[in-house]
Formats: sequence, structure tokens, C-alpha cells
Amino acid sequence: MAQEGGSPFLLSLFIFLFILSSLCDCHPHPAGSMGLMAAARAVSNHTARKVSDIAVEVADYTDVAKRIIDLAVFGAAQNRSHRRLADFTDTIGNRVSGSQNLEMAIKYMYNAMTQDGLDVHLEPVKIPHWVRGKESAEMIAPRAKGLAILGLGSSVGTPPEGIEAEVLVVQSFEELKRRASEATGRIVVFNQPFVSYEETVAYRAYGASEAAKVGAVATLIRSITPFSINSPHTGWQDYQDGVKRIPSACITIEDAELMWRMAQRGQKIVVRLTMGAKTLPDADSFNTVAEITGWEHPEQVVLLSGHLDSWDVGQGAMDDGGGAMISWEALSLIKDLGLRPRRTLRTVLWTAEEQGGVGAQQYYDLHKVNMSNFDLVMESDLGTFAPVALQFTGSDAARKVMAEVVKLLAPINTTTLEAYGEGTDISPWIRAGVPGASLHVADSRYFWFHHSEGDTMTVQDPQDMNLCSALWAVVAYVVADLQDMLPR
Repeated sequence: MAQEGGSPFLLSLFIFLFILSSLCDCHPHPAGSMGLMAAARAVSNHTARKVSDIAVEVADYTDVAKRIIDLAVFGAAQNRSHRRLADFTDTIGNRVSGSQNLEMAIKYMYNAMTQDGLDVHLEPVKIPHWVRGKESAEMIAPRAKGLAILGLGSSVGTPPEGIEAEVLVVQSFEELKRRASEATGRIVVFNQPFVSYEETVAYRAYGASEAAKVGAVATLIRSITPFSINSPHTGWQDYQDGVKRIPSACITIEDAELMWRMAQRGQKIVVRLTMGAKTLPDADSFNTVAEITGWEHPEQVVLLSGHLDSWDVGQGAMDDGGGAMISWEALSLIKDLGLRPRRTLRTVLWTAEEQGGVGAQQYYDLHKVNMSNFDLVMESDLGTFAPVALQFTGSDAARKVMAEVVKLLAPINTTTLEAYGEGTDISPWIRAGVPGASLHVADSRYFWFHHSEGDTMTVQDPQDMNLCSALWAVVAYVVADLQDMLPR
């Protein structure tokens, strides 16, 4: 890990002056105090000069940044990431962990990035293999109505004949506890309001186990989204150890609210649920890795990433085909311009992110021995809509460097640096102290399509992807080419 140049020497000088002053005269006097103050000012001035030097160094990349942006947004590479994404998702479709589609996707990307002239290899991992199977739900009483559902990842199935039971509708975990005596033998419907994804997703993750604790036979959970056109959203759910595993699926906002209104009127609601879900043994898979090797410090790495897997609905274009494509596109832009940074630029397309970052955790376990050589880890997994800012987690000193780097993005008006770089796949590195960055995009519509049949190419805009690609490439290249690694 690089340190700010010269600081250890100046600190030693400061200590030396203090000791020398004490030895020369045990009675402090103005001259001695002035000497110590001068040394302190020297350290302070050095720090200021260092920040100033960094600003000058980064500013020297203004022309290079403009070339990258021009190529991505206006030049020969315009709309390329969008075309690549369309071809990929139209050819492969969705790519759930353990599926043949995911393995086809990995082979597709390996071949495509190899043909692009990048150094590509695959790193083997073991990943979960959950299969949805056939599923259906219908309201039997107080009237007949089909219910659109999507079973949740890792859910168990129902018996072949299904489960038919009366429904208990609640709006929170607290209400479920208050009405625990009513839950035995029933299907619990959670009609929780959407507050934010981070808060509301707890119902999808833990609803089945909380309902099972009070004797429920299945759960139907209002989809975790602020907007719906009668579309259910899937996702991973976690069974608690020692709690009976019951079937769990998401229903639409519309149907959750319908059953809530019926329940408020005192109407008896009966639902028949059939799910053929099952979990198979873990499958063999790969993280897909492409590189441009650094010319001076090939062992040091700036890592860009997105995940290649998706849920088994829609096309997985937004989550996270876009993030995967701009992480490839960033390397393509740099290669096309004949640039080669000091450090290695490495794009990793993760596998089994949707199951909790399974592939990424195995990558971390394998490579953490070289943690000191990881300069910056970047992940795009919240859509590739119009970029708003770069999010960053790191030391104050590193933040000062990154604040200068984003100034280079003035031509596309994304010079804001925000706190908290994030991403399921890079979180192990960030927790270990490696600087991390993520994209903040105009994501107000992201959870409309998230984990649903609506996640298709229609959501994607080519100009937005051009801008995201330009930002991703500029940040990655400049950080990889600076004289020093980011301070930790």
C-alpha cells in the first residue's frame, strides 16, 4: 500500500526536533517553541503541497478524459454498449444461478471479450441451483380470481396437489405477532407498504420464517416495489435455522391490496397455491475475468465489475446486464484509444450475485492474500440510467484524490462525489479497507422493473449507457495510471 510521499520522514524530523529541544534546555523558551511550531508548519505545508500536487497530476489527464468521453458519447463507440447488451440478452435471455442459460452467458462473454482483444480467463466457483418449476395461485373465496405470483429463490415447493387454506392478511411483522393465534394453518399475506428497498425487503427475505413461527402453512408477500402494473417481483429469501420451511412467493401490489380490503370487510379469503420449486445440488460455474495488464505495476489492480447472472424472468437487461456491459465497454474504450495504464485494469463479471454474492465471495477468498495490491474496486449494479454521481468509500486522503478525478467528468456533468460506494459483490473488499466505488444513476424507476418480467431491453437507453461507460472508463483509467495507489 502506497503512503503519501515524504510524510514518515517529516514526522521523524518533528520528533527529532522535539527531543533535541528537551535535551538542550529543560526550561522551554520562545526560541524552542518557535522551532517546534516551524516543524509543525512544515508538516502541514507538506500535506497541503501533496494535495496540490495530486490536483495538478489529475488535471494532466483532462485531455485523455475528453478523448475517452468523445469516443464513448460521440465517436465510433457511440451506442456500442447498448448494442452489445441487446445482442447478449436477446441471444441468451435471463440467467438464473445454476441454469444452462447462465453457463451459455459465460461462454458468450468469454468469446466476445476474447475477440475484442482482451486477456480473458474463467475462475471456477460453486453456486446455488434453485429451480422454480410450475407455479400458480388462485383465490377461491370470496370469489374466483387468478393471482399472478413469482416464487422466491430458495423457497420449498408445495405438495403436488398444492395448498388450499384460509388467508390472514397483515401489514407488518408487528401485526403478525399480535395476531399470532389467527395464523395457525393459514396462508399469511403480507401487505406491507413500500418505504424503501433497504427497509421493505426484509419482508421478502424473512417473511416465510416469521410466518412459520406462528404456524402458517405458506406466505404470499406483496412485491418489493413502489409501482406495479399487476406485475410480481421475485428475489432471494432466507430461511432461519430451526424454523419449518414453508412455501413463499410474491404477489402483486394490486392483489395484496385487494385481499387487504376484503379482510377489512370481514370477508373470508381462501387461496389455493401450487409451487414446484426445488433446490438441487450446487452447480459448477465461473467468474469471468478480462484484463488490460498494467505496464509498470501489473500486480496492482483497479477492478471494475457487474454481475452476469439474473433472475429467471425478463431479460436481466437492467439487473445487471447493463453493469456488466459498461464494465466490458470501459476496457474496450481504453484499448481502442491505445491507452495502457500503470496498473492492471480488471473487469470481473460475477456469477450468482442474486443469491447473495456467492461467486464474488469465493473470488475474495481466493484473492484476498493479495489485498494490498487492490487499488480500487468498482461495481455497477443499480442500473445504467443517466449517471448522477460517483459514490465512494475510502479514507479521507483517498476521497481527496477521487474528488479531483471526478472533476475530469465535467464534459458529461457528473462531477459530484458522494459517500458510500456500495455493491453486494465488492462489499467484502470494502469491509476489509479497500477503496470502493459505485454508480449513482437517475434510478427512480429502477425498482419498477427490478426482478420482474419488466426487466428487458426496453428499459435501457443507449445515450444513458454511453454516459455510464464514459464515466466508468475515465475513473478506472485515471486511478489505474496515477503515480501512487489510493491511500488507505
